[in-house]
Amino acid sequence: MTAPTTTAAAHKGGRWIEQWDPEDEVFWERTGERIARRNLLWSVFSEHIGFSIWSLWSVMVLFMGPEYGIDPAGKFFLIGTATLVGAIARVPYTFAVARFGGRNWTVFSALTLLLPTGAAYAVMEPGTSYTTFVVVSALTGVGGGNFASSMTNINSFFPLRRKGWALGLNAGGGNIGVPVVQLVGLLVIGTAGAAHPRVVLGVYIPLIVAAAVCAALFMDNLAPVRNDAGAAREAVRDRHTWIMSVLYTGTFGSFIGYSFAFGLVLQTQFGRTPLQAASLTFIGPLLGSLIRPVGGRLADQYGGARITLGNFAAMAVATAVVILASMTGSLAVFLTGFVALFLLTGLGNGSTYKMIPGIFHAQAVARGMTGEAAAAHGRRLSGASMGLIGAVGALGGLAINLAFRQSFGSVGTGTAAFVAFLVFYAGCAALTWAVYLRKEAPGAAVAQPEPRLGFAEV
Repeated sequence: MTAPTTTAAAHKGGRWIEQWDPEDEVFWERTGERIARRNLLWSVFSEHIGFSIWSLWSVMVLFMGPEYGIDPAGKFFLIGTATLVGAIARVPYTFAVARFGGRNWTVFSALTLLLPTGAAYAVMEPGTSYTTFVVVSALTGVGGGNFASSMTNINSFFPLRRKGWALGLNAGGGNIGVPVVQLVGLLVIGTAGAAHPRVVLGVYIPLIVAAAVCAALFMDNLAPVRNDAGAAREAVRDRHTWIMSVLYTGTFGSFIGYSFAFGLVLQTQFGRTPLQAASLTFIGPLLGSLIRPVGGRLADQYGGARITLGNFAAMAVATAVVILASMTGSLAVFLTGFVALFLLTGLGNGSTYKMIPGIFHAQAVARGMTGEAAAAHGRRLSGASMGLIGAVGALGGLAINLAFRQSFGSVGTGTAAFVAFLVFYAGCAALTWAVYLRKEAPGAAVAQPEPRLGFAEV
């Protein structure tokens, strides 16, 4: 296998690697791993800043006291708007990598973050209309799109045997942007006070510029990565794309929804002050982010389906604890159950994302493909499906915030919302078992185009 080369004549406007085959072990050990790790590092940095900006309004609402004239339902709608736009942005961001190059798009998408940050800096004060806040909140959705392009890009750099670790690390490092911006908010509230939200925004403007500069200097574009309209259509028709969308809604959708809403729930249901809420809000998202690569590693070792099944069962138990705490008004038990939920969403994020390339590779093997042909099929369909799965999964965050908004508006607590979440997690566990782990009855394999047992190791 020849070493990767850069050909300016073939591609203009960036650093392009013309040949890339991570499944070739000789190539991988000689040059591929070093290049892939470098791109992973700076991808994590850029995605990290993107997540911080996407979750910006989970912090801004903590600064919005009575003088802003916005009730809890209105605040839940603000963070829900950011979630919705971020979910939608994931679809075009997925295909942008192949169209413009992973490095080039990372530079552009990082610089785009200056728009919502600058807009928030301009309007974040009492007297601004609620409509203006909604529009500015919507702009932060571009940060949610960064995740899809980053994951699609890194998926192309690593071999199948390392995808669980690489995707888990990339996503986990990005997810940490949520607790970091919340920690910045805590620091500002604890020092300058709740009347100075612009300090948070001022911190992130130079970091956005740094992310764009580092991507330009140290990342690469992969010429072999191409948008495949046929693969996209095939992925949309494949039932596993939609099954994994549901499962990813249960893991990542829960993570981002809880991350955005946690501080507001503490203020609304338990009467915490902005400083008290901010001092607790970051803990769950931080632990959930740090453990995500562990979920990917466990999936690499034991199979993503097995880890995902156990994870959803544990999420149902943790949610039951939160319901009990919500009904009894115990903040200590509530925090225990909620932090456990965050940890489990992180584990599940890693295991579900590992399943995606594994499922499509298993399909190829079941159809008689071997070696590079099977690996190429897996890369082709998993790359095409990741944007859609990521977008649908992120919509789970919107559903969580809307459920909280309805629950608090109707009964004054979040208990009803948590009951709905418990039922959903139980359904996800049943779906994982039924599709990917249930053994076939004798003779059933004849009627199945894809042997069910072939998915047990994904």
